[in-house]
Amino acid sequence: MPPDVVDNTGKSRFEIIVDGQVAGFADYLLLPTKVVFTHTEVLPAYEGKGLAGRLVKHALDVTRDTGLKVEPRCEYVARYIQRHPEYHDLVDSVAR
Repeated sequence: MPPDVVDNTGKSRFEIIVDGQVAGFADYLLLPTKVVFTHTEVLPAYEGKGLAGRLVKHALDVTRDTGLKVEPRCEYVARYIQRHPEYHDLVDSVAR
């Protein structure tokens, strides 16, 4: 079964689920005009499988669909956006 990414709004984080287990997450703070990504983590047993990239891509795509901007305080999210120009427009210009 392929990994699934869900928005766990109760915990303010996107989670990547592998075989029914949370394999990683991207914490966020939802503000009126933007989503602040604060921390991304993949559990050690799941590292090296490209899950963090999949997780962040999904989180950014969902954020784009909401019309909100992104403030990448998390280093991983910031690097992901830097490497993927298709997400540069999402970054909140005030946070740059």
